[in-house]
Amino acid sequence: MVAAQTASASKRRTSLREVSHNLNGQRLGRKGRDTRDRILAVAKEILAENDAAQITISEVARRANLRMASLYVYFSDLTELGLALLEPVMTEAETSYLQLLRTPWPDTELGQHCEQFVQGFFRFWQRNSEILHLRNTMADRKDGRMTEHRINSARPVIGLLVEQMRDDPNARGSAAVGMATVLYMGFERAVNIATDRHFGDAMGERFAPDIEHYLEAEARLFELAIADYRAKRAA
Repeated sequence: MVAAQTASASKRRTSLREVSHNLNGQRLGRKGRDTRDRILAVAKEILAENDAAQITISEVARRANLRMASLYVYFSDLTELGLALLEPVMTEAETSYLQLLRTPWPDTELGQHCEQFVQGFFRFWQRNSEILHLRNTMADRKDGRMTEHRINSARPVIGLLVEQMRDDPNARGSAAVGMATVLYMGFERAVNIATDRHFGDAMGERFAPDIEHYLEAEARLFELAIADYRAKRAA
């Protein structure tokens, strides 16, 4: 735990050092920071207005009233810009849903805790759906850095779910790790669809999801899987 906290703090310090300079190594003054912030704000606006698949680095430059050469001083490509947007978003993960997994759930309250976790994760996605959809869209298109971000975001959830199963999260290839991985993948996909306003628009009347039913079903699946693995450990 201490090592993980140290690594996390080091990563945050590195990130702050990177933001203090542009890609040419020049220290950012007030004007530079304002320009960088404007680029990020414009990217958020575009994502809020359009499907994540439609955003381009050239459109961001145009809307920010910057030449492409000027934008490239701050972000080398759309992936780097997306990762910058993701950084503050992911700081919410701990309070939104990860902390809900860190305390062992009593058997008698298992269903209640599963429901709280599912609701917390869903609300996190609701608040940040545009940038999370961009990440997943780019990852699906084989963007290596976005794929890595997606995987790294999933790992702590999977590990903590395995601990709730009272198994070892470091035992690679174990049945519990496999189950937790499948549970998370299915849950993330369900939340992805439930928060994608464009998906519903495209499907029209053919697709009318009841989000509460999705969340109830996912909470029940988590409860059953965790209870099953706890029983196996106790046998």
